[in-house]
Amino acid sequence: MPIPLPKKGENIDDFINRCMESKIMQSEYTDIRQRYAVCSITYESEKSAQVRGESFTDYPESAVNNAKRALKWKEENGNPRGCGTLVGWARANQLANREPISLETIKRMAAFIRHKQNKDRPYNEGCGGLMWDAWGGDEGIAWAIRKVESLEK
Repeated sequence: MPIPLPKKGENIDDFINRCMESKIMQSEYTDIRQRYAVCSITYESEKSAQVRGESFTDYPESAVNNAKRALKWKEENGNPRGCGTLVGWARANQLANREPISLETIKRMAAFIRHKQNKDRPYNEGCGGLMWDAWGGDEGIAWAIRKVESLEK
């Protein structure tokens, strides 16, 4: 599940309060100390990446094409099943437009591997394949995993 990210200009206390109260975080991290640690680390990691200006555009063209294909299908079909979240569609637009992606976002892309079992579902039969491609498809997810591994060494 996605971890909340700090909003532009949000101070650490406000972010940690919002993060700690998030239903997603409460369900994923039931131990309050663990939830606090994850929220704190997320804030510091995202803010340091912003300060350092770390962002990347070296993702594969095939990831761009996968995201474009998902966006085109959504535009032509109106997303009748309500597939995806605002975050997922933002990611598709980010990839399709070749925008820079922060390390924290790349980690989220890498974590999307948990949905791999649904990737072969046709767009018109469910959300799995559509959202898999929105997040860059096989090539985008593989790139994200490699990028995180190389940057954390």
